[in-house]
Amino acid sequence: MDPVLTIVVGVTVLTVVGIASGGAFLLRILTGHQGANALQKSFFRAGHAHAGVLVTLGILLATLTAVVDASPGWAATGAIAVLVAAIFIPAGFFLSVLGRDPAKPGPMIASIWLGAACLVAGLVISGITVISAGVAAL
Repeated sequence: MDPVLTIVVGVTVLTVVGIASGGAFLLRILTGHQGANALQKSFFRAGHAHAGVLVTLGILLATLTAVVDASPGWAATGAIAVLVAAIFIPAGFFLSVLGRDPAKPGPMIASIWLGAACLVAGLVISGITVISAGVAAL
């Protein structure tokens, strides 16, 4: 695996500690120990779920592209784009409903769409990179 991507994956593994503490925050909300309205509860759940899934997917893609001996530059680009999505999408869910009792999401919801674009780009790049490595190995 490319050394830069190896460092990114190591840092990403450490971010799971933050995701776990986010789970503790979500548990406090769901048990009534922390106030939140229905919109906030659903957005906090979605943000937490997306963070965990996208971090896992980013690490999986980094590992997969290394295993198939894909082009290091493209492998890193695809995996890092997915990991960037793992920042923007949850941030949009969490930050767009801050405040005492928001009735609708705020402007930070745009971060979800930016993250979705990064996710799609990363998946397309990673998919093509893995296919190319397979074709080159024939």
